[in-house]
Amino acid sequence: MGRPLKRRPVFLVVALIAFVALSVWRLWFAPVPPSVVLVRGEVMGTTYTVKVVADRREEQTAEAKVALHATVQEALDAVDDSMSTYDAESELSKFNDGPAGRDVQLSPALGEVVALALSIGARSQGAFDVTVGPLVDRWGFGKPRTDHLPDDAQIEALREITGHAHLSFDPERPALRKDDPRVRVDLSAIAKGYGVDETAAALHEAGWDDFMVEVGGEIRVSGQTEAGRPWRLAVEKPSPQERAIYQVVELSEGALATSGDYRNFTVIEGTRVSHTIDPTTGRPVTHALASVSVVAPTCAEADALATALNVLGPQRGLALARAQELPALFLVGEPDSLEAHATDAWTKIRVK
Repeated sequence: MGRPLKRRPVFLVVALIAFVALSVWRLWFAPVPPSVVLVRGEVMGTTYTVKVVADRREEQTAEAKVALHATVQEALDAVDDSMSTYDAESELSKFNDGPAGRDVQLSPALGEVVALALSIGARSQGAFDVTVGPLVDRWGFGKPRTDHLPDDAQIEALREITGHAHLSFDPERPALRKDDPRVRVDLSAIAKGYGVDETAAALHEAGWDDFMVEVGGEIRVSGQTEAGRPWRLAVEKPSPQERAIYQVVELSEGALATSGDYRNFTVIEGTRVSHTIDPTTGRPVTHALASVSVVAPTCAEADALATALNVLGPQRGLALARAQELPALFLVGEPDSLEAHATDAWTKIRVK
């Protein structure tokens, strides 16, 4: 009976060595369950959220999070500094405040966004128009806010300085010219998306492959989630009273953007006014489209296309989306009686 008592210390030592060895192997050699590094902030008058799938052992540190946050903020600030219409010192504001009739050299980033904006303007038969800002302001969405609806004469006067025909663009230099000093370029409907793309590019350059970038509701993803699956992105139910998911799509690469007026509207003289202005009429849209969501390879493209389709409305917008084989979802009507109309390309990425 004494022999087992004599062997117990040896057994315990061997067991302890084995446990330590196994722990070291797990720490340094075994696959480490991935985790998420999350950073948030504010930019462009809205908020952003970035989720990066990281190695818990090596990357989930305070230093890594600070570095990641700096990478994201720097990318977004660069876009805002160039394309803001609120900052008088931005590159875009200087163009808007400048004279007509001369070419203005643009930075590569601003040139890229202007080129895409003009392209989508042509693809949408003028529904996407970056010169529509003065009309948007006059309908109650500028600063200071107005409490009077514009009359027909005011609308027609503003339409005279609206339209891409007032702009001349040389993509090679790149350079932009306007034919009237009152013409103003507003990239609000595409700059956020471009900021998402620039952030994604910065993350790739920093060595990250699996992430989600969201700025003001516009989203771009790459790779997989921490669970090793494609990213699931939600389309919100278009209701000003609640936050609810209406539908979900699954993506490993690409971007999702949504445009709608269910939260962005104003009331002037008892009239509900949509922030979506049709450049061809100079007036807010009056159709029943509550929201439209678009998936595209880049967020700048998705952002601009969602705006264009929202301007066109449920019939013309859906026809254009189908003709161009865009993954798009149109939600028509009121929250209590929504009708969903999806393109075939959307149906392929929708989660059942």
